[in-house]
Amino acid sequence: MSATVTQDMSLFSLIGSASLPVQLVMALLLLTSFLSWWFIFRKLFVIRQAMRQSDEFENVFWKGPDLNALFQSAASARHTAGSMERIFEAGFREFIKHKRQPGMDISTVMDGTRRAMRATYQREMDSLESHLSFLATVGSVSPYVGLFGTVWGIMNSFRGLSNVTQATIANVAPGIAEALIATAMGLFAAIPAVIAYNRYANNIDRLATRFESFMEELSNVLQRQATG
Repeated sequence: MSATVTQDMSLFSLIGSASLPVQLVMALLLLTSFLSWWFIFRKLFVIRQAMRQSDEFENVFWKGPDLNALFQSAASARHTAGSMERIFEAGFREFIKHKRQPGMDISTVMDGTRRAMRATYQREMDSLESHLSFLATVGSVSPYVGLFGTVWGIMNSFRGLSNVTQATIANVAPGIAEALIATAMGLFAAIPAVIAYNRYANNIDRLATRFESFMEELSNVLQRQATG
């Protein structure tokens, strides 16, 4: 008898005996959880690569190499270069183009250089921040979706009691247990998404600060070079 009860109260048995709306909620949360983990690992590698490439380029840049040679290296490896390297390449390209024009004022040259770097910076930030909104949405909405499945399942459990002359725990427990699985799945999807979102948002903010500092420092270097 106890073996039968154990089998009936197993996880897969409870999911299989749940009502269709609750099963749809569980399927939605399962799919959302898979997508969330996919983006979590994908963003992990992307952000780590961006930080590593920024470190490597800063080390090369502050060793004082020839900027023209550095520009040629960055331009030839544009598709594999890091974000900071692409910002440098865009700014230096604009700087050279304006500087070659006769009678160009230094302030105009530097304004064009800063605009080019700012445009590339914005594209890089958009790329780094992609899919973060999905993680934020999963973290905030999944518990409520799971709660909806739980409420629906509990409603069905109590509705089924109307056909029972004497209600016992054995009558109510399976329905409530299957309903609570939806809440557990909602939390399972939400908690990693929230943790990942907060961590990645903090890392991206730090990268943004580094990029902005680099743009200011590069502007100062180019301005000294133009007036020197």
